Amino acid sequence: MSTRVLGQNVPKKDAATKVRGSRRFPQDFDMKGQLHAKVIWSEHPHAHVVKIDTSRAEALPGVVKVITAEDVSVNEYGIIIQDQHVLAGEGDRVRWLGDRIAIVVAESEKVAREARRLVEVEYDPLPVVSDPREAMKPEAPLVHEERGDSNVFRHIKIQKGDWEKGFAEADVVVESYYVTPYVEHVYMQPDAGIGYIDDEGRVTVISSAQWPDHDQRQIAPMLDLPQDQTREIVPAIGGAFGGREDMHVQHLLALCAYCVRRPVKMVFDRNEVMIRTGKRHPWYVKYRTGARKDGTLTAVEMEIISDSGAYASTTVPVLEAGTSFAAGPYVVPNAKVDSYAVYTNNAVTMAMRGFGTTQSAFIYEMQMSKLADALDMDPVELRMKNLFQDGSIGLTGHEMPQGVGIGETLKEVALAAGWKEERGRWSKPDLGAASGPHKRRGMAVACGLKNVGYSFGSDDKATVGVQLALDESGEIARVTVLSGACDVGMGAQTFLAQMAAEALGVSYDQVRVAMVDTAKVPDSGSCSASRLVWISGNALVRACQEALERRDQILLAETGETFVETEHEFHGRSVHETHPYDPETGMTVPHFAYGYAAQVALVEVDAETGETEILKFWAAQDVGKSVNPAMIDGQSAGGVHMGVGYALTEEYIQQEGVPKTRHLADYYVPTVMDMPLEFTSITVEVPDPSGPYGAKGIGEMTTLPTAPAVISAIHDAAGVWIDQFPATAERVWWAMQAKK
Repeated sequence: MSTRVLGQNVPKKDAATKVRGSRRFPQDFDMKGQLHAKVIWSEHPHAHVVKIDTSRAEALPGVVKVITAEDVSVNEYGIIIQDQHVLAGEGDRVRWLGDRIAIVVAESEKVAREARRLVEVEYDPLPVVSDPREAMKPEAPLVHEERGDSNVFRHIKIQKGDWEKGFAEADVVVESYYVTPYVEHVYMQPDAGIGYIDDEGRVTVISSAQWPDHDQRQIAPMLDLPQDQTREIVPAIGGAFGGREDMHVQHLLALCAYCVRRPVKMVFDRNEVMIRTGKRHPWYVKYRTGARKDGTLTAVEMEIISDSGAYASTTVPVLEAGTSFAAGPYVVPNAKVDSYAVYTNNAVTMAMRGFGTTQSAFIYEMQMSKLADALDMDPVELRMKNLFQDGSIGLTGHEMPQGVGIGETLKEVALAAGWKEERGRWSKPDLGAASGPHKRRGMAVACGLKNVGYSFGSDDKATVGVQLALDESGEIARVTVLSGACDVGMGAQTFLAQMAAEALGVSYDQVRVAMVDTAKVPDSGSCSASRLVWISGNALVRACQEALERRDQILLAETGETFVETEHEFHGRSVHETHPYDPETGMTVPHFAYGYAAQVALVEVDAETGETEILKFWAAQDVGKSVNPAMIDGQSAGGVHMGVGYALTEEYIQQEGVPKTRHLADYYVPTVMDMPLEFTSITVEVPDPSGPYGAKGIGEMTTLPTAPAVISAIHDAAGVWIDQFPATAERVWWAMQAKK
């Protein structure tokens, strides 16, 4: 079937209603007779709860109920490991400032806010564990005494080849110590929603989410209900970036509605989002890389310590993913890696765009830049010499599947940025004159790769349904796509409609995508892991093919039916089996599909102030098959924006488990004035034979190379390496002073 829709810049399905302001977000929903809820939060990062007195709050006129741990049927949950209380009761322990003590439900938001101040809680403070490196020591206080005798709850080991021999064969060895920051998601829409009992008696929540069916699987046991007695509806979502994989309000709203049997609305203020919700994991990394004079890598060795904060959240899969890419898209014959997930009393750390590969991309690309500097070798040439190809053997001993596009992606971005290539020798362009006497220019390149979909033996699957309405002649008049894939702003509804139109041979305007409602659409998995195009797209294409077959059978039978409905469940493991890490060697097949990116940054550093300005930026991404070019460019620009913040400005600061970054005004998200003065997005198409129409994921790849490209460019300009970032003006200035 010839291409009709794929590769075209069609309007996003939700664009018009968002522009008009008619599309409703969770906080926009109101119901007759609704109540309002406010959370009583922990006052300590680590303490025993001695006593909770709700009497003054309950006596306040307008208060309907103060919900405590006694109202929770099963008071434990967790997205993977059940190590969290819904509410901490008397005798329980609070482990960070995001722990909840109680919920006030009242007739108005004002009364709920006033009553919250009247709940009296007595604590017995405990020692605070705030540095994961100290938390690993045998004498450190335990954050979770009930979970063993160590704060380390996951240790990943990779032992490949003979790393000692590999370093002995190296002509150059680069050693570094890196610290990556905590990062706030800063989605525009605060966590909010409404809980109620629907017409069929189900506990129902309207909220932002990234995987509503998984929320259900946590909420139902909490209320001691069968899953089909719960329901979650996901309307428009004001951003997520991984921050809505964990539940922040969904389970609280469900609990409130279940307890009071009336609609209950809850809206976090921005300070609650900043202080009481999860962040990106900081890493502490010792890294050693060896190479021969010609640039061939011989060995890597590293220790990675990841701060999980108070609870596990998604720390284990984040660390597993990040560790699997710790050597980057490069062939390394010998490796030794030890990675640790550690509990502390800091903010819970969780999924964020890149899911561990953002941290790993920074460390392996900084090592490659330093290695190029030590070898006096062009940084593009060094990378090209070691890059993966189809069939290359990765860090965990796995063979890279067909469709490896990193070489083509790096080549395209380097040529666009002005590199010259002749018979495999690369040379960097002239950077031009700086804009002032105290300005220094620098240019650098970085690469990145990321898994598409869940990994390490997880059964990544999606079910997508298709409904065809036929006209009198049997032609398709309208199409409805039924999918639980949440659209967090990246265009899930749009690409699903484009793929359905392509598969069915209809126009884009004939396709609508149903709103996500667990009572009406099938489970399509999480909006994460850059998986929706690959997993849901594969399921959708197959469902469309089956719908066409059913339509033809109906028409041949002359039954007169005018409506066709079908759905398909697609499993990623049906294409490539993945497996957990071997506990001793780490050898495994970790992922079934991949996406790739490469970027170049041209910066100017002010030698007097340490300020960095990004003059030009080139971003290339291998998408396999372009579904919607404009959305790809949007993902590219958005990913780079997050990467610029990661590199230069964004840092969530805590001291002894207490946030110092308490307000949005204290957290420096790049504005349009901080973005590159010139930005070029380059789409590369190296098809994945297993992807729908050859397509791969893109959502996370565009963020991975940005920070190492920018910070390596700072070195090219100012001659200093910034190994603990963000590279704020102060850090760069002090580094330059130290060099002097």
